[in-house]
Amino acid sequence: MSTSGNLTKASGQLTPRQRTLNALNGLPVDRPPVANPTSVATVEMMDLVGAYFPDANRDAEMNARLAATEYTEFGFDAIAPYFSIIQESSAVGCEMQWEQKDNWPTVRMTNPIWSSSGDVKVPGDFLQHPDIVTILDSIRILKQEFGDEVAIIGKTMGPWTLAYHVFGVEPFLLGTVDDPAETVASLEALKEFTTVFGDAQVDAGADALTLPDHATGDLVSGEYYRRFLMEMHQEFAEHFSVPIILHICGNTVDRMPYIAETGMAAFHFDSRNDPFEAMDAVDGKIRLVGNINNPTTLYARGPAEVRQEVYRALDAGVQLIAPECAIPLKTKAENLIEIPLAVEDWAAEHGMA
Repeated sequence: MSTSGNLTKASGQLTPRQRTLNALNGLPVDRPPVANPTSVATVEMMDLVGAYFPDANRDAEMNARLAATEYTEFGFDAIAPYFSIIQESSAVGCEMQWEQKDNWPTVRMTNPIWSSSGDVKVPGDFLQHPDIVTILDSIRILKQEFGDEVAIIGKTMGPWTLAYHVFGVEPFLLGTVDDPAETVASLEALKEFTTVFGDAQVDAGADALTLPDHATGDLVSGEYYRRFLMEMHQEFAEHFSVPIILHICGNTVDRMPYIAETGMAAFHFDSRNDPFEAMDAVDGKIRLVGNINNPTTLYARGPAEVRQEVYRALDAGVQLIAPECAIPLKTKAENLIEIPLAVEDWAAEHGMA
């Protein structure tokens, strides 16, 4: 994997972009970066900048304006402008439910659009679909506004996540048992979406890419990950020219040793995994990003509890600090602001800053 950007040594103060990319590439940092690979969009920030769901998911200027608050208001080291997990699915014709500002847009999976691998095809005008163009243009806007000051993290769905949307969760998971060869064929066909959209985001200016592929421990075993996804994820790591951050929700310690062998830059992990156990599981072979709890700590508690979780992750050796996933939309700004403040204090206490 090539190293993206003009990185510097940690002998002086790094820019947020340098700090993030150094950490993703295993290079020295002045302090651990705060870089959420999914979303920190909130209702409070929508009100602040006048960019609301669902429009902020479908209008590039609104999208960029809301995404920028991750840096300008919360003080994170990266900006992630793709808030949801449905842009590609909308572009291929899945039935959508576009919610208002306090709810996430979703795919209605009761009416799958495809039933077999033979149905899967990337439309010739896929990259021209408005919901795809929104993300590409937002990245361009953010790149023009911030230049090399802050890291921009794009996002491209992995084939397992896309399979849930286009085939339906239950039919797809049943197929992994009833016809595993067809499952592999479907994933092979779907992975073209991952590379096409990911490449377009890199061309637009993304410094790194999140790759959500929700083979979560709640639904499938670690052995399923090894069997169906590990090799494909190795291919993605080799394909892309920027660092790739794999994201899988749920308890994933059982598949972390496999994930660590993919060659991806980092793994974004859930708070259901103890950070010390997670660090042991990956054995230094991949960086970890996370894993501050969303529904309890960030949403329902206060800065003191946030700080405690940040310190625990840092004490475990987690290289990039972030919420565990896309945060609840009504998360309070003070809890998000506390994350970089806690990181800075921890770094000072450990002689880093």
